Amino acid sequence: MHKKDSLLGASASRRANSYALPTQIASLAVFLDIDGTLLDIASTPEAVVVPPGMPFALARMSERLDGALALVTGRPIEFVDRLFPDAELVVSGLHGAEWRDGSGNAGRVKTTSEFNAGKLRLRQEVARWPGVVFEDKGAAFAAHYRLAPEREMPLRDLMQDLTEAVGSGWVLQEGKQVLELRPRGRDKGDALMAFMEAEPFSGRQPLAMGDDVTDEPMFMAANRLDGLSVRVGEDCRQSCARYRVASPSDVRAWIERASA
Repeated sequence: MHKKDSLLGASASRRANSYALPTQIASLAVFLDIDGTLLDIASTPEAVVVPPGMPFALARMSERLDGALALVTGRPIEFVDRLFPDAELVVSGLHGAEWRDGSGNAGRVKTTSEFNAGKLRLRQEVARWPGVVFEDKGAAFAAHYRLAPEREMPLRDLMQDLTEAVGSGWVLQEGKQVLELRPRGRDKGDALMAFMEAEPFSGRQPLAMGDDVTDEPMFMAANRLDGLSVRVGEDCRQSCARYRVASPSDVRAWIERASA
């Protein structure tokens, strides 16, 4: 299945099967989303909790994989580094729009004056909407309405206006009770494919894990490479992922076991 195909193609017509995550990981290249996959979803972006020992467990798993572990997230890289200090992990941030490899080489998106004006407008508007949380991601910005679901429709209208105002370099992205303007042109599937073309990922079987619609391109990419795609969570939404696990706690327990 290619990008021009539906994200919910033939492999998504049924619910993904329950899956026992592999204990033998030496031949894998592991790609992990963060929110809702590695960490539990929180009421606000800043409220996520990293369990004690998890940065060390991730670093240990990366070492076991000779560096073939990447966090692929909608968060900016600088935020990931605050979550997992001293782990020195390979990261793709902003849904694939920025990246850092194992050698420290990095790529980031530059903003424009129109984009910055749109970000300021959103910040000012949602400040008057109790419960709606503004998130500044640098080259992306978002508004979360988990705490104010009644604001969903006016927020959609506002974000659509901002999408038109900031120009063609950004695209409106929907997630779990969040609307985001992110850089256009790359997604998590592109990030996985780019990593798989270079050491230490090349020649390995990709294992991609995520929980949201933004992870579907990553699942598709793993499937095209005869890899493993795993949806995290017990919701019944269709997905290109071929397997599922119940919760982030299952993912964390697997990391602890597989990296021991």
